[in-house]
Amino acid sequence: MDIIKVLSEELKVQKWQVEAAVKLIDEGNTIPFISRYRKEATGALNDEVLRNLHERLLYLRGLEERKETVLASIEEQGKLTEELKEKILAAQTMVAVEDLYRPYKPKRKTRASVAKEKGLEPLANIIYLQMTKKSMEEEAEAFLDEEKGVSTVEEAIGGAKDILAEGISDEADYRTKIRKLTETDGVVISEAKDEEAQSVYEMYYHFSESVKKIAGHRILALNRGEAEKVLSVKIEAPTERIIAYLEKEVIKNNNPVTTPVLKEVVADSYERLIAPSIEREIRNALTEKAEEGAISVFGKNLKQLLMQPPIAGKVVLGWDPAFRTGCKLAVVDETGKVLTTKVIFPTAPQNKVTEAKAELKKLIEKYHVSLISVGNGTASRESEQVIVSFIKETGLPVSYVIVNEAGASVYSASKLATEEFPNFDVGQRSAASIARRLQDPLAELVKIDPKSIGVGQYQHDMNQKRLDEALTGVVEDCVNSVGVDLNTASAPLLSYISGVSKTIAKNIVEYREENGAFTERKQLLKVAKLGPKAYEQCAGFLRIRGGKNPLDSTSVHPESYEAAEKLLTKTGFTLEDVGHAKMNLPKEGSKELKALAAELEIGELTLKDIAKELEKPSRDPREDMPAPILRSDVMEMEDLKPGMRLKGTVRNVIDFGIFVDIGVHQDGLVHISKITDRYIKHPLEVVSVGDIVEVEVMSVDVGKKRIQLTMRF
Repeated sequence: MDIIKVLSEELKVQKWQVEAAVKLIDEGNTIPFISRYRKEATGALNDEVLRNLHERLLYLRGLEERKETVLASIEEQGKLTEELKEKILAAQTMVAVEDLYRPYKPKRKTRASVAKEKGLEPLANIIYLQMTKKSMEEEAEAFLDEEKGVSTVEEAIGGAKDILAEGISDEADYRTKIRKLTETDGVVISEAKDEEAQSVYEMYYHFSESVKKIAGHRILALNRGEAEKVLSVKIEAPTERIIAYLEKEVIKNNNPVTTPVLKEVVADSYERLIAPSIEREIRNALTEKAEEGAISVFGKNLKQLLMQPPIAGKVVLGWDPAFRTGCKLAVVDETGKVLTTKVIFPTAPQNKVTEAKAELKKLIEKYHVSLISVGNGTASRESEQVIVSFIKETGLPVSYVIVNEAGASVYSASKLATEEFPNFDVGQRSAASIARRLQDPLAELVKIDPKSIGVGQYQHDMNQKRLDEALTGVVEDCVNSVGVDLNTASAPLLSYISGVSKTIAKNIVEYREENGAFTERKQLLKVAKLGPKAYEQCAGFLRIRGGKNPLDSTSVHPESYEAAEKLLTKTGFTLEDVGHAKMNLPKEGSKELKALAAELEIGELTLKDIAKELEKPSRDPREDMPAPILRSDVMEMEDLKPGMRLKGTVRNVIDFGIFVDIGVHQDGLVHISKITDRYIKHPLEVVSVGDIVEVEVMSVDVGKKRIQLTMRF
């Protein structure tokens, strides 16, 4: 298989781009580094394409390795023909390779292998060839052998049938055809194990949908219902058509002696051996596809959440709401440093509202707090009411934001949080995290396992290794696209930088603590375990503000410093002008631009990137994202009426719709059919996590805490 050709066709990019990307990956370069600093080599392939390419590259290389193993195994048995070799080499998937290998794969003891040991294979061949004129009993008598355990004619015929059934089951062409028939005409069916039991799976108690049409989220729901022993799930195949197809393939002439036997063999082979195996394979394939879809959605949601714009330059009060144990507060300055913490008890059972408000006033006035970040967990509603009445009573210029606190408790109990805040309890750490995730969502959320951030569906049911890899890739791409301040970044944030492992990240922080702030990027080479390759991969993504070289505060890579300085000189600027230099580059594609790039000994794409950085260093891509809604009033679910229009924040995007926070502590659902007037396959075509959208209330069920919204009005 020509892997480069396959990747080129699948990803719809040129062969030379694939070749360059594969070469760079094999040389140990990271995806963020290739995407940002090797644009000329790959034709500016972005990180998403590069990650897909890398994933498929690993699969296809694994496929080639499997083919080699299979070929070697069959050859060792002395059964490898040229035709079989060609078929195996031409196989495009692991399933196709395994189908071809099945007849030669060393098997555990089976009914067929036992029959072969008893010497019944020649009898099976007589039946299969369909040429006999004798009765079955007469043919079988010749194979009776007490020593081998064949004492009756029935035993001999039964053993021969077992051999034939396994032979039919092992035929790759038959399996391919049956799999295709089941995929196109099969039906997924689920039934309740106890119809009287109430559960979240009630819509699946009598459910059926065609295999080719069933949506991924339904597959994941059925799998979970089955695992919880609420549902029994199966695939109903077009059995009659499959049996007819097998009979036509196996029975070549209408011999009255062998035809009835072969019909029994075909039915047994399909029902006992082929059907369960094909059903398992198809369900695994459906699950894998559903998981890939869910992981993709999770990744896109996570990216939107991580890339929410930071609220810079504000002192924030983080509020972790609770009832019995009190609400934990943490005041955090503009840089994220915790100034003080406090516990107040405005909620039940203590209900010390007056005392809580007095304490709140002291903190806000003393530390000049302008924003309160409230976690959306237990007692959030009650806390919000206290804050709103406080703002109205005092008239202080304070706003509040309800923040998704998913993962805050996971972080606050983690080893990392203990190291960061050794003298705080879990509540104080959680309040600090809630404040900081408003100030800089990316820097704070990277400390939490992405699976705990709450923007996925069925994430605990799927392949955890695959999920971790995909989500780690998303976090890496986000962190590297923003870049980090080398002198303030935490070890968890640094560990997502291209070329920086967790060990190197800790070493960077230790070096900083022992030697003071970094003054130039070159000092990174003095950090333990950070060698030239790691330096090449990470340097461009690590910024130093106010260092010796102004270029260290940009995303210009040190390998291009000479070119950047030449460009500054040529356009009449100096290094001191970085950030103010107006670069009037020649037009894209012009001879002048080509000539300038050649003179500077860099590519045109790199030249354009350098020019952008010299004009506006390290522009934060998060600036383009919608800012969170700041609130100063509260609304109850009971206040909602059909027809009411509100602005809200998209909290989660799933296959069948979106959940929108409209400020009533219960997110409303906009079904996929109510998002837009045009047909869409997935909500992500229109909206993303963090988007600010206008919605209209369709219905409210206070008892069930359900709000139906629409964006079509």
